[in-house]
Amino acid sequence: MSDLAITSLLILSLFLILGSGVWIGLTLSGVAWIGMQLMSSRPAGDAMAVTIWGSSSSWTLTALPLFVWMGEILFRTRLSQDMFKGLAPWMQALPGRLLHTNVVGCAIFAAVSGSSAATCATIGKMTLPELQKRGYPNDMVIGTLAGSGTLGLLIPPSIIMIVYGVAADVSIAKLFIAGVIPGILLALLFSGYIALWALRHPDQIPPRDPPLSFGAKLRESSSLIPVVLLIIAVLGSIYSGVATATEAAAVGVLGSLVLSAAQGSMSWVIFRDSLMGATRLYCMIALILAGAAFLTLSMGYIGLPRHLAEWISSLGLTPFALMLALMGFFIVLGCFLDGISMVVLTMGVLMPTVLHAGIDPIWFGIFIVLVVEMAQITPPVGFNLFVLQGMTGRELPYLARVSLPMFFLMIGAVLLIWFVPSLVTWLPAQMRL
Repeated sequence: MSDLAITSLLILSLFLILGSGVWIGLTLSGVAWIGMQLMSSRPAGDAMAVTIWGSSSSWTLTALPLFVWMGEILFRTRLSQDMFKGLAPWMQALPGRLLHTNVVGCAIFAAVSGSSAATCATIGKMTLPELQKRGYPNDMVIGTLAGSGTLGLLIPPSIIMIVYGVAADVSIAKLFIAGVIPGILLALLFSGYIALWALRHPDQIPPRDPPLSFGAKLRESSSLIPVVLLIIAVLGSIYSGVATATEAAAVGVLGSLVLSAAQGSMSWVIFRDSLMGATRLYCMIALILAGAAFLTLSMGYIGLPRHLAEWISSLGLTPFALMLALMGFFIVLGCFLDGISMVVLTMGVLMPTVLHAGIDPIWFGIFIVLVVEMAQITPPVGFNLFVLQGMTGRELPYLARVSLPMFFLMIGAVLLIWFVPSLVTWLPAQMRL
């Protein structure tokens, strides 16, 4: 059976099962089962059981529910309200005003979680209710959150960078440092888009709050101190080497509990509701991740990612054409696989071609992270879209449509680092690692 026929069958199966109303995680498992049953000699039931158990019992995955719980605590107590109270005076002068809190919040939390799904879920729990309550348009609120949530992969520490560093035999520390400037650049692109949109649609932005003096702004911003202390605690525990990302997530939960209790906004009801809310949201994400893991295994047995990668390698393209081809390849592959799976399944085949073309492996690592970010908001298997679907109840086509401008901005970021590669390579070159 040809690769085209296999791909067509899987796409058709995916849309048919999704259209029947089956949960997304079960849909991914169903498509994987079809692939295993029809195109592999390994028993599909045995493979599904082993894979789903293995993906669900991963210690690394423990950080995700903890960060989600941290977001639930921030959402249900005064801490999230205080963050908006502290940011609001400074954002009022910017075109788009508080829409920028999606970008700023995701950029800050990205330096804590290393996960796109956790960043999107945590910041969304804080920003979605506040921005909608203040009258900001849903399209921009949800779209900018979907795009900004992908910063969790680019701003270090990043799980995907660790996977790439191991697969490509590249310094993970240099990859982390290389992601700083592109991460800030992408956040600025998102904020720039918000500003331009707001200037073109001033009637859709809520009225500005009464102006405050500089001293009054500082007093309002004092409410940010608890959130800043929490960020310092989590980041400090990671960068000082005291804690891993999972342990830092536990520090974040403990810190948010202590701070909310100190503010007098924590109660047994809020504690229970935050824990149950985090459990429900994580169960949704975990089911999707388990289904994606089984789909990854199925496609690995079929050999589709390897065949496609080998075909691209055989074309003999120029470096720029190779970059464009790989960007398209990973965007298409992201319709079926999560980012980690894409890197693991393709790097062994692609790295010799990339090195032969004279492309810096550190630069290529950041390029991979950016194109994987695009896949996070690309249907039908865009994990940020799934997270937002669970949080907002909106359909995937709507979420994909409002996220489309962020997708194009990421393409712009890829082109920018291609034509100005020092944006990626300069900072690692200054460090002796």
